[in-house]
Parts: sequence; C-alpha cells; structure tokens
Amino acid sequence: MADKSWLTEFPAMDRKDLTGIKKTLDGAYREFSRTYGDAIESIFDPLLYFLVWFEKLLIQTPWWIVLIAVTALVHLTARSWKLSAGVVVAFAFIGYFVMWDNTMRTMSIIVVCTLLSIALGIPIGIAMARSDRVQAVVTPILDVMQTMPAFVYLIPVVMLLGIGKIPGVIAVVIYAIPPVIRLTNLGIRLVDKEVLEAATAYGASPFQRLLNVQLPLAMPNIMAGINQTIMMALAMVVVASMIGVKGLGQPVLKSITNQYFTLGLFNGLAIVALAIIFDRVSQAYAKRTQKHMEGLHSD
Repeated sequence: MADKSWLTEFPAMDRKDLTGIKKTLDGAYREFSRTYGDAIESIFDPLLYFLVWFEKLLIQTPWWIVLIAVTALVHLTARSWKLSAGVVVAFAFIGYFVMWDNTMRTMSIIVVCTLLSIALGIPIGIAMARSDRVQAVVTPILDVMQTMPAFVYLIPVVMLLGIGKIPGVIAVVIYAIPPVIRLTNLGIRLVDKEVLEAATAYGASPFQRLLNVQLPLAMPNIMAGINQTIMMALAMVVVASMIGVKGLGQPVLKSITNQYFTLGLFNGLAIVALAIIFDRVSQAYAKRTQKHMEGLHSD
C-alpha cells in the first residue's frame, strides 16, 4: 500500500481567508459593474437598435410575405423542392397554433447571433490558422467556453448589463461561437500546401492566397462550423429566455414552471422545426459548395 499520509497533511486554505477572497472579488466586480456598466452597455446600443428593428420587421410584415421570402431563400440556398415544401408546412403549423410572433422573435435573435458569430469567429479562426502562437492562446479559451455551463457565464453578463436582449445575445454568442472558430482554423490548415505553392508561384500575395484559395477550399469546413453554431444558438433559446429574451423559449420555460404540457410541447416542436430548417439549409449549401470546389479541381 502506498503511503497516503500526505493527503491529510496537505495544507488547506483557511475558511476565513477563502471567504475574504470571495468577498473581495465580489465587491470588486460589483464596483466595476456600477462604474462602467452604463458605458459598456452603450457600446451595444447599435446592436440593440438593429435587433429591435429586425424583430419588428419580421413581426409587422404580413405573414404571407415572410413565408414567401423564407421559402424563396431556402430554395435558392438548398435547391430542394422537398425542403421548400417542408418550410411551408412547418410555418403553417406555427401560424395555426398561434406561435408566429414568438417564432419571428426567435428567428431574429438566431440570425443576429449567427451573423455575429460568423463576423467574429471566421477572423479568429483565420488568425489561429496563420499562427501557432495564436492557436495556443485561443484553444484553451474555446475549451473553457464549451465546457463551462451556460448558467455560469450568465451571472457576470447579467450583473454587468442587466436582463434583456443584449445580455441574451452575448450569452448565445459565447456559447455558440467555438465551432465556427475551430472549423475555420481546421479548414484552412487542411488546404493542400502544393496548391498554396502554386498560387505563390503565380504571384499571389498572402491576402490573395487567403481570399482566393484558402477560404474557398476551406468553405465546406467553415459551413459545417456555421451549421453547428446555429444548432448551439437554438439550443440556448430556452436558457436565454431566463434573462428576458422573448421568443419560443419563454413559453417552454413557463410550461416547465407551471406544468403546461401542450404549451411546452408545441413551442418545443416549433424550435425543432426551426432547427431542422436551418440544419438542412446549411448542410445543403455546404454540399453544393463542396461539389463546386471538386468540379474546379477536376478541371
């Protein structure tokens, strides 16, 4: 048997010292939020205005115009009549059971969060692919973001910005952005070095190689990352409803607290319908992109 006496002899931190450290950190963060909270919140005002405008646009636009626009966009992206018909059926179901407004609110925040994740995630992924040092710094941060429970990082966001749309957007983006960063990095690193050498031989600058060679060849991986980001953003809808984000998540949360079975079931099915639509469209677009790139290679 190994000697385990060191386990009992290991010095433990005194509870009073630990309590003092916790109080100091709590007080420091509380003071920081009181001093700089308003200034930080004002930075997100343009995002809030855009989100409110986009939400009102979807809700106030006649349902048949929204349905035609969404169906046309799905068909142009996926080139599938079956998927387009599925979109019509799903949205008819949503409208019939009086979930249209909440669905539009959820769509607006998912679209905005996805666009934000893409705008932030792809440049970070590119930076990771171009520098091993950046990758070594960012990878542990992504690990923490993906493993830490969403409720934990909701606490500092709500303390700093209160409840509402912007804290919800920040929470959703933090939870959903890692896949697009990781797969952008992976996709660019997987680009054949011989292809890059050929581009360099033709006089392409580093920026031209990135824009015209690396990103197009990495697009299937990037689209897979965007697909996962959308799915994770939808998964956060119910959690985000706890901090005041309106949409399909709030009825689900209400059904949990009040045991309203049908309310939770129908709104949950609406979330599932949105998830399937977003998933199939992004996957179809990724496959089309991959076939296009394979066609260019064969030429």
